[in-house]
Amino acid sequence: MSRSMIQAAVTMGQLQQKLDVIGNNLSNSNTPGYKAKQADFASLLFQQIDNLNDEENQTGRITPDGVRIGSGAKLSHIDIDLSKGTLQRTDRALDAALLQDNHLFQVQIPTEDGTETRYTRAGNFYLSELGDGRLQLTNGSGYPIIGEDGPILFEEGFDGIAIQEDGSILVERNGQETEEGRLATVEAAQPRMLESAGGSTFRLPDLEALGLTPEQIIVDVEENDVQLQSGSLETSNVDVSKQMSEMLMAQRAYQFNGRSISIGDQMMGLVNQLR
Repeated sequence: MSRSMIQAAVTMGQLQQKLDVIGNNLSNSNTPGYKAKQADFASLLFQQIDNLNDEENQTGRITPDGVRIGSGAKLSHIDIDLSKGTLQRTDRALDAALLQDNHLFQVQIPTEDGTETRYTRAGNFYLSELGDGRLQLTNGSGYPIIGEDGPILFEEGFDGIAIQEDGSILVERNGQETEEGRLATVEAAQPRMLESAGGSTFRLPDLEALGLTPEQIIVDVEENDVQLQSGSLETSNVDVSKQMSEMLMAQRAYQFNGRSISIGDQMMGLVNQLR
């Protein structure tokens, strides 16, 4: 296989991953709290061939001397766009939208290694029965939302419930409203360090490998600094038109590299037929 065909084959594999990222963004364009992802590419190793020994041939040349032959491109990393989405009014009692940048709700997720705390901007909450006369506040996937004292629990038999602008949860019983829980809101001090964990949630990276502590990335938000808009949701920040444009560009690049392999194969076939 020729070098150009190897380059094209390598690049096609990476372009497929970019198309997967774009497809995931488009499929979550209506998911509350979803943050779009951006795939960035980087060139692989290249070989420098110095073929200009005559100084006269180098006169007026702007590009570096010689020829650079690369090995294709790779997907270097995937960035998360943490910009806020627009707010959508729902008038639902258990919907809440964070108004401050980098503020996050906390979700308790069971994993193979135990319970893990993850973070999300999605404020579409629900009540799940525990079977012992209590209800638990959960996210859309049924995982517990963390309050100031852990998972937020309520005794059954109330007449109404509402999330306030400061994160407190008021429950009405027999005409009386009392605070029976409070959302534990945190702030991402270094939001770019968070990793996407699926379901519009984020997790901390491998802190030991980076030499960091959790407090350097996530900090608590004081009660007076919490700002919510109840009865509303933060929509996805996916720009559909931009994603469609990037998808078309990636598809054309994919087709171009596929054509390069086809032409290279035809040329090698012609060379093999020479006598």
